[in-house]
Amino acid sequence: QVQLVESGGGLVQAGRSLRLSCAASGSIFSINTMGWYRQAPGKQRELVANINSSGGTDYADSVKGRFTISRDSAKNTVYLKMNTLRPEDTAVYYCNYRDRGRNAWGQGTQVTVSS
Repeated sequence: QVQLVESGGGLVQAGRSLRLSCAASGSIFSINTMGWYRQAPGKQRELVANINSSGGTDYADSVKGRFTISRDSAKNTVYLKMNTLRPEDTAVYYCNYRDRGRNAWGQGTQVTVSS
């Protein structure tokens, strides 16, 4: 099993920055992908960004150029630096881990951006 613990959410004004962290523990395979999804009220959960164990990244078009995902493989931790936040970035952000046979989710952390 894999457990994910997120931190770093909160309330911030538009234009400011936040950094989310997600620490994975348990049975971690060396080849994996970790990432962040978000879900706003009344909307489906959507990919924000992910990063694989080789460092390859993928971003939603809406966050390209503003958000940066990174990982510290030694700590099994993934980060999401969010710059120039917008009110439409308001959502619950969920950390995700997946490998060949498993898919795990964190409990979610609220990010609220005020205008």
